[in-house]
Amino acid sequence: MSLRIRASALVLAAVTPLLAACGGSSGGSDGGTDELTFVIASTVIGPKEEVAVFAVAQEMGYFEEEGITVKTANSDGSVAAVQAVGTGKGDITAADTGSILAAVEKNVGVTAIGGLVQNWPWQMATLPGSDIKSAADLDGKKVGVISLASGSAPYARAFIKSGGLEPDADVQLLPVGVGAQAATALTNGDVDVLALYSQAYAVIENEGTELAYLDNPDIFDGIRSLSFTVGKDALKEDEEVFEGFLRAAYKAMLFSAENPEAAMRIGYEVFPAILGGESVDNRLANDVRSLEAWLATGTPTTGEPASWTDWGAIPDADWQKTQDYTLEAGQITGEVELDEVWTPSLLEGANDFDAAEVIEQADGWTE
Repeated sequence: MSLRIRASALVLAAVTPLLAACGGSSGGSDGGTDELTFVIASTVIGPKEEVAVFAVAQEMGYFEEEGITVKTANSDGSVAAVQAVGTGKGDITAADTGSILAAVEKNVGVTAIGGLVQNWPWQMATLPGSDIKSAADLDGKKVGVISLASGSAPYARAFIKSGGLEPDADVQLLPVGVGAQAATALTNGDVDVLALYSQAYAVIENEGTELAYLDNPDIFDGIRSLSFTVGKDALKEDEEVFEGFLRAAYKAMLFSAENPEAAMRIGYEVFPAILGGESVDNRLANDVRSLEAWLATGTPTTGEPASWTDWGAIPDADWQKTQDYTLEAGQITGEVELDEVWTPSLLEGANDFDAAEVIEQADGWTE
């Protein structure tokens, strides 16, 4: 492809030790079932890709149908997740696309093979009544990000710059995590504003904290967030196993979009830690709302689920917008070829499944 992607000399963070959520080991084809480790780019298990991709695909047998066994591991943000895949400590991840661009610029051997979160999920939020109404009002303030290795940090930096301010010099970024930890940091005044994604805010609001949101500037329109990423060498060795993973993942996303309550109940079975010691009855309604908020960022905004036949596609125009954003965020400064970071050849096969059958399974699901 002729489009060129500007990239930066980003010093990649060291990969944090991977904490297995369902065990975690990497394997390959030896004539039997292929084993993959899916690295989740967060340290918190919640109603997002853990549920809508992994748990549903596992429990509904979608991975098994593809002849693969998938385990999960957690990392501290997208930078660490991409590095884990690039060094062979994991096989596939859904990571921030800007982190993928930066990794490729640093010669980390990874490539994106399909999109996941296609509708921009990040937003700034503060408490009602705050005098912070726009990026220009952040001068001298503190912004809470999930971690400095997550997609939260580059988003916050780009938002700050859109107001004519400089991150670090004019505005301080502080890691606050997500959930109750992030909410407490805001309500206690440790930070003035949060930079989180929609599902994380849904969790906070479900617990009773009211929020006021700042409008995103137009620079964020069309930017891609999470994309499925694998090691280039591993992809060359066995394209079929990764195509199978994508097909199972997109079937699971369709199932989840059609019946989010069923997906959430499946998530509890696979990841009981989501319940936090509470009963399903106490958690279900709020967790379903949180999952629906996340699904809204990962599924088309128009049409019925049965009509979604282009899962994972990322148009060149979206790549261009993503590169511009990543440059503004300070993650990239040079250039790499688009085909160095994007390998869409598996998507035709990944979309080759019977959507009506998946929808029927979702509608008829019982515990």
